[in-house]
Amino acid sequence: MNNPTPSRLLAADDFRREAAPQLSSVRLLVVGDVMLDRYWFGDVSRISPEAPVPVVRIQKREERLGGAANVARNAAALGAHTGLLGVAGADEAGDQMEQLLQDGGIHSYLKRDESISTIIKLRVIGRQQQMVRIDFEDAPTENVLRDKLTQFKALLPDYDVIILSDYNKGSLVNVAEMIALARAAGKIVLVDPKGDDFTPYRGASILTPNRSELQQVVGGWKTEEQLLEKAQKLREELGLDALLLTRSEEGMSLFTRDEVLHVHADAREVFDVSGAGDTVIATLATMLGAKAPLAEALVTANRAGGIVVGKLGTATVTREELFSA
Repeated sequence: MNNPTPSRLLAADDFRREAAPQLSSVRLLVVGDVMLDRYWFGDVSRISPEAPVPVVRIQKREERLGGAANVARNAAALGAHTGLLGVAGADEAGDQMEQLLQDGGIHSYLKRDESISTIIKLRVIGRQQQMVRIDFEDAPTENVLRDKLTQFKALLPDYDVIILSDYNKGSLVNVAEMIALARAAGKIVLVDPKGDDFTPYRGASILTPNRSELQQVVGGWKTEEQLLEKAQKLREELGLDALLLTRSEEGMSLFTRDEVLHVHADAREVFDVSGAGDTVIATLATMLGAKAPLAEALVTANRAGGIVVGKLGTATVTREELFSA
């Protein structure tokens, strides 16, 4: 590139504060594919006589918010005033999700669709190892999606930061219109993308793909220079303020018009990476809602991701954990 973009490496302990920022003033709305994560824990002591598979004797069951609902759960755990707009079935799993949202202090704007079942991801865990995952999912109907867009317009004035959490389950077919409406209203819009076409996310403030998601869109890269060129080209084409690439053990890279910020992975012990991206985008959005500089928001989100991968399943990080010395 003729005019190389300045690159800066941020330390994991940069921007440590004497006092934690006031996140309770942040009003954050999460929109996207909601699901219920079910965990069945048991003991494995024998192989089935019917097939060469382990038999898991279930001893404990847990239910947690998943997908976009887990993003909302993470934001609420940090103290942000959090709302969730999504689609669930008019069924037992949807009722359970409503209860979990209430227990987590999240304002629920779930649209209940009688034509579908709530998305469920059932994980069977034996001896702290996932044995199998079973997914139940249906796409929302057109009428419910239309109602959801109408409610999104009505909710916009009440929130400062919008997270669009796309798991490619059909709840964000109107994502381009949502971004345009939110940006026109002066909101910060962060998107966790899916698929091989990012053009529907044009105009968002920040896009947060992981490595494989970005590769689906721009192709692979062999050097950091190739990555820089492809990432900046995509950011410019989509009119983004920034593109945040989450890179697992390599940390994160944030591409803006003026510079590239890198931060090394902050994980001390990796136990389970599921839901880590939800924690990162929720923390980034909450920090930006609290008027933190982008570099500080990045380092804090990286720290949150490092904490949550040390926990089992879709987990959260509290404000106290995140800002303790």
